Amino acid sequence: MVEYLLEVKQLKMHFPIYSGIIPRVTGHIKAVDGISFGIERGSIFGLVGESGCGKSTTGRAILRLLKPSSGSVRFEGKTIFDIEGRKAMGRGELRALRRDMQIVFQDPGTCLDPRMRIGDIVSEGLKEHKIALGKVALDRARDLLELCGMEGDCIGKFPHEFSGGQRQRIALARALALKPKFLVADEPIAALDVSIQAQVLTLMRDLKERFNLTYLFISHDLGVVKYFCDRVGVMYLGCFVEQATSGELFSNPLHPYTQSLLSAIPKSTPDEQKSRIILKGEIPSPSHPPKGCKFHPRCSKAMAECREIEPAVKEMAGGHSVRCHLY
Repeated sequence: MVEYLLEVKQLKMHFPIYSGIIPRVTGHIKAVDGISFGIERGSIFGLVGESGCGKSTTGRAILRLLKPSSGSVRFEGKTIFDIEGRKAMGRGELRALRRDMQIVFQDPGTCLDPRMRIGDIVSEGLKEHKIALGKVALDRARDLLELCGMEGDCIGKFPHEFSGGQRQRIALARALALKPKFLVADEPIAALDVSIQAQVLTLMRDLKERFNLTYLFISHDLGVVKYFCDRVGVMYLGCFVEQATSGELFSNPLHPYTQSLLSAIPKSTPDEQKSRIILKGEIPSPSHPPKGCKFHPRCSKAMAECREIEPAVKEMAGGHSVRCHLY
């Protein structure tokens, strides 16, 4: 039986749209619109899709950094929230859970307080949860920084004194300070040079093995996802269009949107034969998604039923699922 560390069911995150002289709700932006998935303990689940499809919002909603509109999330069998069942962890329980669930943001330059020294940034969580104080906390911060490839004496410096790659290592050290079990990595290498990206990914892989971490890896770089993730979910306009293991998804993409994304990966060798699938039209607004299949206005294989009926999720062989009328 599969052991899921994290289970997400029918998660929705709708942001209200206000208009009028006396502001009132006139609609909703459906950033995340009913997604379900599970992440096995010790694995890496990749979340991919175009900018604005709801990847980062999903990560924040799972951690309760945003208040979800609907759905439920369970972590190690404990219900973090269940909107329909009107269940949610209290502040005390959620505070304790923060130690097990951490996040690394895309731009470390904006998530590290420029007025705090590195030692205080990394040890802040230890002090807040009363795990270690004073010199003990700073010594622990020094050890973590060295583990992440930084010099231990950098604890007295400020964030602006480091490069982007070094700041991301500092962010990783801070996330690991509380010995979490689950880490949301929200495009952690998007703002880094290619050579630094490889170093950070190698570090994340080593840390995963060392601390038995489980990752939700959010990225738009499919080349990285192919080799870094165990299982992948493809999002479009707030919904999953396809889920599969990394090997299965890249060798046998079923959904037309997934096929178009994979065709955009640069050739690994000059002799590789690849035909580019160019999508036509603009991405529909998440405040007014199309009727039926959300992808049909841009799909070259769209049929009459695609314009009227929303496709159900089809379970294929090997844990491969797809939301498309073609199957």
